Amino acid sequence: MIYLCAISNISSGNCGEDCKFCTQSAHYNTNINTYKQKSIDEIIIETKKAKQNKAVGFCLVTSGKGLNDKKLEYICEVAFSIKKEVDISLIGCNGTASKEQLKELKKAGIENYNHNLETSKEFYPNICSTHTWEERFQTCLNVKEVGLNLCVGGILGLGESEKDRYSMLESIKELNPMSIPLNFYIPNKNLPIKNNLTKNKALFWIKEYRKHFNSMIMLAGGRELIFKDNWIEGLHAGANSIVIGDYLTTKGEKIDKDLKILKQSNFQIAKDCNG
Repeated sequence: MIYLCAISNISSGNCGEDCKFCTQSAHYNTNINTYKQKSIDEIIIETKKAKQNKAVGFCLVTSGKGLNDKKLEYICEVAFSIKKEVDISLIGCNGTASKEQLKELKKAGIENYNHNLETSKEFYPNICSTHTWEERFQTCLNVKEVGLNLCVGGILGLGESEKDRYSMLESIKELNPMSIPLNFYIPNKNLPIKNNLTKNKALFWIKEYRKHFNSMIMLAGGRELIFKDNWIEGLHAGANSIVIGDYLTTKGEKIDKDLKILKQSNFQIAKDCNG
């Protein structure tokens, strides 16, 4: 059973954090499309399209380190508006968040919260200096405590070692999430990081995660880059979820092409988050 998820970048760019892997950081001139808030009508149209394309989850992503009152109010309004019109599981991905903020999102109809650790605790200072790995981990604990489903994964290919990759896996084990998005770093000429991941290593790590988890394991950003047209290998290695459509600032595969590949490979698409 394969679970499909779509994402919407509802607030893009101009982030003050210095994450070396992120095109949305204002520290790097990556020439992305930036905007403060996408209109609710536009987001609802995107949600309906995702639902038509068999997505069971729709992720509302905002740039920036975390939530403040204005951003929280906007996301709650978006979530409430979607829930009135579309029967789909909503995921918040809005950075670091307190328990009080997460409770408000839950009231508005958000059922899941995604906050990736990105990499190991040990390697994190090499990719970000403006906030700590511990803040990220604490947000994940907050998500669990308020009763939201936790989605937590990271990015492979940031220059980390195999030891770092095992360390991130062990940290995710401590959190026991519902789903684990595995992203594969997408280089940008204006970002300081170059990808150090091969396809064989990507497959190895998908298998490692499946060995240790019963959770949903998602092929997320960069699957087209690392696997080209053979991303179905990632499903055979143990992943059981993919992101369909575009990512935050980069184009994804054509949805009809993904659906055709899944059908030809005899994978059944889940009708809801429970299968």
